Amino acid sequence: MDFRPVGTNERIATLDILRGFSLLGILLVNMFGFYLPMPHIADLSGWFSEVQDIVLHQLLDIYVQSSFYPLFSMLFGYGLAMQYVKAKEKGINFYLFAPKRLLLIFCIGMFHAILIWWGDILAMYAFCGVFLIALIRLPAKWLLLVAIAVNGLYHGFNLSLYAMAGFFTTSTDSISVNIDAIQSAVTAYGIGSWTDAFVQRLDDLAVQMSLFMWISSLFTILPYMLIGAALAKWRLIERAKEKIVLWFVLAIIGVAGGLYVKSLPISGAQTIGNEYLQVYIGGPILAVGYIAVVTLLTQLSFVVKLLSPIATAGRMSLTLYIMQSVICTVLFYKWGFGLYGKVDVQMGIYMAIGIFVIQVLFAELYFSKFKQGPLEILVKKLTYGKFASWK
Repeated sequence: MDFRPVGTNERIATLDILRGFSLLGILLVNMFGFYLPMPHIADLSGWFSEVQDIVLHQLLDIYVQSSFYPLFSMLFGYGLAMQYVKAKEKGINFYLFAPKRLLLIFCIGMFHAILIWWGDILAMYAFCGVFLIALIRLPAKWLLLVAIAVNGLYHGFNLSLYAMAGFFTTSTDSISVNIDAIQSAVTAYGIGSWTDAFVQRLDDLAVQMSLFMWISSLFTILPYMLIGAALAKWRLIERAKEKIVLWFVLAIIGVAGGLYVKSLPISGAQTIGNEYLQVYIGGPILAVGYIAVVTLLTQLSFVVKLLSPIATAGRMSLTLYIMQSVICTVLFYKWGFGLYGKVDVQMGIYMAIGIFVIQVLFAELYFSKFKQGPLEILVKKLTYGKFASWK
């Protein structure tokens, strides 16, 4: 089979820059999960008491939280659709290698979840990817319509139930908290051994990867992958200069609309309904806005050059994503530096930015000698049966 994924010379700078920025956004959000018992905290806004922590957490809620997982989902769909189109152009059966690649990503994700950190997203991406490749032969407009229908019906149904049950206007303060589960996590990660952390991680995974989460991912992750696949089939990023008006409209609506909806629990009442709108409606809308803004900016050659280090990090996003978990578990867990529960929001932000800067520098040095990241090479070798040249 004479087929390979997108090579260095064929890469699209905008996509790599988006992946690079997504790594920072995901880390800023994941930091809470590294140093707090997140699976057992229903509403993080009530966790902090210092004014500075409250304000910074609100800013993260508005600008970062719930916007980068849909963004990365769209990028995942975009990349998979690009491979499908390329395979079709070359007369190669896409289904000879795509399921194998998804299986490998699933295995890496489960390894990550069980042995490193409970908050893995790769396994669910691979799971949703199976449904994506089943639908990927559809025309772009049908991929988009299916995405809107599935996501819209799911959230419409949930919001209707909230309204009928009176939950929509219920204060988030009424959400019960499992004190025992929180204390168990704090003990295991904060003062426990690696074995204690491992056992606790399995308990946390029972929440993070429950049957409900797998099923809900088909309504909250898969639709964004389908949107990304539709954009790829239309080649909207590659043809950004032709579609500049469309991207301007998406940028304005996405950023303005997304920020408005995501601000509802802060500018208005802090209710369960507003929290739902912030996470599941405002988050994805703002993600589209971010994609549009970056796409517009990268039509300027000096911006592409300026952001090239971010693009370099984006080229090895799989490796850097796993690396973030390794670094953070060493920093926060007792068997490492033991900072679990001892970090405030500001310090968490500084640490996330510092780790990302180090990763960008690492990527620059790494790609001065190699063409792909270590995990990217492993996935490519096992998927296509050919070891890519490292140098």
